[in-house]
Amino acid sequence: MFLELRFTLGFTLFSIKTQHMHSKAVSPKEYIERLPEDRKKVISDLRDTINKNLPKGFKEQMSYGMIGWVVPHTLYPAGYHVTPTDPLPFICVASQKNHIAVYHSAVYADPKLNEWFTSEYAKQVKTKLDMGKSCIRFKNPQHVPVDLIGKLASKITPQQWITMYENGRQSNAKK
Repeated sequence: MFLELRFTLGFTLFSIKTQHMHSKAVSPKEYIERLPEDRKKVISDLRDTINKNLPKGFKEQMSYGMIGWVVPHTLYPAGYHVTPTDPLPFICVASQKNHIAVYHSAVYADPKLNEWFTSEYAKQVKTKLDMGKSCIRFKNPQHVPVDLIGKLASKITPQQWITMYENGRQSNAKK
């Protein structure tokens, strides 16, 4: 099944158009339990590392059939403008058919963060970076730089993300 999701600030925040292995899991733990054996450890390691490094205030939950971290309505009552009943998405991790994906909204919205990440990736990882607007793809589970993803997760607070999100929406509305 092909799935396309677009996360926008007026401009496309991130788009998932892939042969998506949509999970019906109701919790991150169940999501990991349902994965093929060769994906369980790396997804579990990513989850643990993101949870350890993410600034206080984000909430882990299942989001769009993936493990996600969001800004909850308690911090941002307006929610995600496309579907205000949903909290504001920030990071998602998924096991797709042909790769492991990390969707990090701010790596697209913040050019300085993008520059930091691509530079650090080149220094730390021997494989070529496979990255879309906010989707970082890893075809080989053994090549996922878990610690680097943890550092990336630590760079933006919920309030900084809310500000980026709102500024992106406002600047696009002026166009």
